[in-house]
Amino acid sequence: MLLRVRVALPDKPGSLAQVTKVLGSAGADITQVTVLDRGAGSAVDDITVFCPESTPREALLKSLQSVEGVTVEGIWTTREAPGTYPELEILKYITTAGDRALTTLIDSLPVLFSADWAATAAEHGVVYASWRAPQEWVVPEQTSARPVAMTLDGGLHVIHAPLPPLALTLLLARSEGPAFHRIEVHRLTRILEIFLSLPATERSVARQLRK
Repeated sequence: MLLRVRVALPDKPGSLAQVTKVLGSAGADITQVTVLDRGAGSAVDDITVFCPESTPREALLKSLQSVEGVTVEGIWTTREAPGTYPELEILKYITTAGDRALTTLIDSLPVLFSADWAATAAEHGVVYASWRAPQEWVVPEQTSARPVAMTLDGGLHVIHAPLPPLALTLLLARSEGPAFHRIEVHRLTRILEIFLSLPATERSVARQLRK
């Protein structure tokens, strides 16, 4: 199984090496490390690991907690394909998807962000939702001109992203793991900016609204 591990650790030589060592000892094969934040003597890293199904998450958590100065912010399942800038591959598919640009984007976002589901809605209701989205979901009342991360009642972590040019709002949701980091919000913002600039975007939205 593929897992994402988010840790906060001292930003000093040897700290990450200690983390990778204990993960390896616990049976985890590290496939990717992404630095989300660093400054004021600390760093936040997302580490993607492959573990046999027989390896309990509790074993990874216990191993990491034994490293001095390390705080585990979350361990959760991911479907994100390891690699550098996987969103570029997704954007390539979106640019050639024609009238399916919107549905391609919504289906891809949970994979890109190790999330559970994504959906978009207009005033009349849901326009399109990925396959793991619940039957009913509520758009957060808080509005913002740009994507913003929040945690809803019940502990669901979301990024709420209004799309004013399309009169839509987008929700990306994650029930496992930590809240969305500001770097993840920035990353989604950039993806949406590119999506909104595509010639096929308005056609793909219009197609969904006609259904």
